[in-house]
Amino acid sequence: MALKIENAWKSYPSTNGGVAGVQHVLRNVSLDIPSKSFVTLIGHSGCGKSTLLNAIGGLVSLDGGKVLLDGIPVKGGGPDRAMVFQQYSLLPRLSIVDNVRVAVTAARPHWKSAMIDDRVERYLTAVGLWEQRSKRPSEVSGGMQQRAAVARAFAVEPRVLLLDEPFGALDALTRGRLQTQLTELWQNESDTEIVVMVTHGVDEAVILSDRVVVMGNPPGPSILDDMSIRIARPRTSPKVLEEPAFREATNRLMHLLGAETHAA
Repeated sequence: MALKIENAWKSYPSTNGGVAGVQHVLRNVSLDIPSKSFVTLIGHSGCGKSTLLNAIGGLVSLDGGKVLLDGIPVKGGGPDRAMVFQQYSLLPRLSIVDNVRVAVTAARPHWKSAMIDDRVERYLTAVGLWEQRSKRPSEVSGGMQQRAAVARAFAVEPRVLLLDEPFGALDALTRGRLQTQLTELWQNESDTEIVVMVTHGVDEAVILSDRVVVMGNPPGPSILDDMSIRIARPRTSPKVLEEPAFREATNRLMHLLGAETHAA
């Protein structure tokens, strides 16, 4: 499988000093993402990283260019892609298990009930929530709610998993645990082939990713750098923080983001 973005352009109306205009958020973006890749988009607010993620998900249409999955243009949403947001987006009146089951049933209507139940139990167990399955979202912690959201996304068995600041609202300890669970799920439990994440966290990007794509603000180029992360997996914290390659990658990212701030 391959995910390919070809010459993507996207603009939004904007005002500058009361004068109507256009802001070119994505400016000729091209990326090739092969199977078994974890790619993170990082950059300052307004650089277009969430717009690009939504375009991959089929939630945003491009003004120019295209998104291709195995050579087929993405024209809208589909079960081959699933998204996890910063806000957990669980249905408050349903139990944890029913939140996952409803999503799988909607995305995979051809699956038999036994298969749906198997996937629901498999992924809730993988994130340590099977014993909490009968509780409603309000009855569990924020970390548990996000684990449920991650399990829901994997249970659909998407080929591409899209993450939009998935751990941004969590404390550092919970975030670290979920980062580990996420990579273990992706590598060991699921058939998901590609993960694309948006984050503001430099450390998080380096710990999780095979590549980090640094995006810049208008009017300059959308992609400032496409950096490979050459650190062996599994990357266990705090051991990974002591790796010279980790320090080198984070320093380079901070330099690029700092230069972009001064240029703005």
